Amino acid sequence: MDLFLYNSISREKEMFIPIDSKNIRMYVCGPTVYDSPHIGNARPVIIFDLLYRLLRYKYGNDKVQYIRNITDVDDKINKIALEKYPDIDINDAISQLTKNIEYIFKDNAKKLNCLNPTLEPRATDHIRQMIEMIKKLIDSDKAYVSDKHVLFSINSHKNYGSLSKKSQKDLLAGARVEIAKYKENPLDFVLWKPSQINEPYWDSPWGKGRPGWHIECSAMSSEYFGSTFDIHGGGIDLIFPHHENEIAQSCSYHSNKKMANFFMHNGSLNLEGKKMSKSTGNIVSLGDLLGKYSGPVIRLAMLSTHYRQPIDWTEKNLQQSKNILKKWSNKLNQISNKDSKESIPEGVYKSLLDDLNTPQALSHMHKYFNNKEYDKLKNSIEIMGFTSHSLTEGNDIKSKNTQISELEILTLIDERKDARTRKDYKKSDEIRNKLEIRGIRLQDEDNETTWEFIE
Repeated sequence: MDLFLYNSISREKEMFIPIDSKNIRMYVCGPTVYDSPHIGNARPVIIFDLLYRLLRYKYGNDKVQYIRNITDVDDKINKIALEKYPDIDINDAISQLTKNIEYIFKDNAKKLNCLNPTLEPRATDHIRQMIEMIKKLIDSDKAYVSDKHVLFSINSHKNYGSLSKKSQKDLLAGARVEIAKYKENPLDFVLWKPSQINEPYWDSPWGKGRPGWHIECSAMSSEYFGSTFDIHGGGIDLIFPHHENEIAQSCSYHSNKKMANFFMHNGSLNLEGKKMSKSTGNIVSLGDLLGKYSGPVIRLAMLSTHYRQPIDWTEKNLQQSKNILKKWSNKLNQISNKDSKESIPEGVYKSLLDDLNTPQALSHMHKYFNNKEYDKLKNSIEIMGFTSHSLTEGNDIKSKNTQISELEILTLIDERKDARTRKDYKKSDEIRNKLEIRGIRLQDEDNETTWEFIE
């Protein structure tokens, strides 16, 4: 059976034909690690995990590569690192912040039953590749240097706007772009920019500076996947400017017409009928939500809506998902625990092959339950990623009778490490005791500190 996916480039569902069926390549924009993930961040993680599972099932586990990057250089990171760690070097502050947030993100993804991607490259490990790409773009007159900035000239790429389907006039009217005197065109975007005091920097032909946002993903996808790959994914908010700019610079660098054959984007997420916003406080931490509901419950609630449609995230939907999984798991626990050797049921498989039609797949799963076709239900649960030792209960820190977040734990561990370096053992012991009182035990081994819950 053929796989059909909606391509944001053509605005149509197209048959997926891999460039190389033995080496299918999917790149998805990952988190910018400046703050703990919220529920909106979970949607692309879950959606593209499901696609990864489907591709592995159809073509073979060893035939699919999935890259999800970590953006660890960004102005928001700089700002928050300075706020959280004002008394230490900016590079050390950024390292502590990004390390902690990356840990939380990966831990949350694991609790959502997401498979590990093939690679999770960090932007800061690929500065050399970014500089090399920028050099070539300048040499080919696709980019220019102005006022210590390097900018991509969108007029040099005749197909600019092909993804967003907007003219330069439309893009300029609706875009939030920096209008700067050093730009030849207001839509020209930054490839490299100078660093100021208390900002991280790398040496480059254009002075001490740091990369722009868009060049990071182009450099990393090019490094591992070459000039053209199969699927590029992310949230709908990335269509412009991020993915539009990626296409322009990547195609210019490789002198080709396509960066990826398919661009896929998940829809937006509202919270109880309102747009999520940190400024208004209308936001839910993913870690807090995982304290109330298990990963499979959150995953089911997310997949109950087709990935391209907007979601109105409500407590009611979560409760419904919890009740459904409880009903299914209670029945499956009563039958054999042996793994079924049957394949994915045709109804669910066909639904997923039709542009990840998860509402239709779930409809089939309800029928399997009602018809007592429990093997079919079990196999469907596997491909959908609902398997877990606990389908219905919360599995985060708060379910362990503590009132402390993972970020706070990691921050205290960093403070304790700093105290031990200064031989302030009194402070070190105070932090250890503070964590033990709150249900967290520390273990020191080989200059590394790990933590666990006190049962």
